[in-house]
Amino acid sequence: MKAMVYYGENDIRVEERERPAIIEPTDAIIKLTKTTICGTDLGIWKGKNPEIEETEKKKTGHFNGRILGHEGIGIVEDVGSAVKRFKKGDKVIISCISRCGTCENCQKQLYSHCLHGGGWIMGYMIDGTQAEYVRTPFADNSLYTIPENLNENVAVMLSDALPTGHEIGVQNGDVKPGDTVAIVGAGPIGMSCLLTAQLYSPSQIIMVDMDDNRLSMAIELGATHVVNSKDGKAIEKILELTNGRGVDCAIEAVGLEPTWNICQHVVKEGGHLANVGVHGKSVNFSLEKLWIKNLTITTGLVKTNTTDMLLKTCCSGQLPMEKLATHHFKFGEIVKAYDVFKHAADEKALKVIIDY
Repeated sequence: MKAMVYYGENDIRVEERERPAIIEPTDAIIKLTKTTICGTDLGIWKGKNPEIEETEKKKTGHFNGRILGHEGIGIVEDVGSAVKRFKKGDKVIISCISRCGTCENCQKQLYSHCLHGGGWIMGYMIDGTQAEYVRTPFADNSLYTIPENLNENVAVMLSDALPTGHEIGVQNGDVKPGDTVAIVGAGPIGMSCLLTAQLYSPSQIIMVDMDDNRLSMAIELGATHVVNSKDGKAIEKILELTNGRGVDCAIEAVGLEPTWNICQHVVKEGGHLANVGVHGKSVNFSLEKLWIKNLTITTGLVKTNTTDMLLKTCCSGQLPMEKLATHHFKFGEIVKAYDVFKHAADEKALKVIIDY
């Protein structure tokens, strides 16, 4: 089968790989019908996660590359003897988080930190979804049946983007009716925060980005105000929009020091700063100013404990995620798809969908 394989910093290649096989009785093999590229995949490509090679070398003494990707939908091709909920031919969403369901952390719904070899592993610690087939561990707990009335482009985003924005942005940010919210970063995760925040009826949602095209879409998707941060005055503009008070919840959805800095300077006393972005470098944390403000600052990796709820909400039409699917490619064009996503601002790209 063909697959997109990571070999090290700035080295990814499309190549032939053996089709995956059942290893554990809880496994399933999925034939992909759609996948996508996440900002995390770009981070891996840029060398943000050297632990991929380091961990593999410690285990086996060498590194033969890692198939990228942790999002996608497909058709069940084969299941292990212990899989009870799925059978060959079922159409499924592949969760970015694999979970055993029985360990201490899974019992707390902290699935991203599964102690029995689950968590975020696909496209990271094991081969992922940017291939024609993928092995999914703990299939009964880590796959979701695709309802007939669910748009398949939306189904792909239920793998990761939508639950990440909802859980790590909106829920961790404790968004409540009447709250003021600033979302810094209008990529797929920021847009997912924007859409799911509206489920909680905030009074004001301010979207911040440097891309006017994305800000226009944010207005279309429900933002009450937008701020272009290109001039370096985002903090002043957000404070002006909130009568100098700042926001109840600031959501960092990029993973860079400038975006973090905006968030930590616009949260009002008693507010929440929810960090969703993946940071590759340390940032300045102005604790000398923030200690007195009674803030709650959260970090996190998506748990996927709200995926079922979000799936039903998408089926009801309340979350128009299909608008985020701006570009479509065939799997044979995946190199071009990476290039488009890497230059998303120039290409006016949000979510790149790859069809098989």
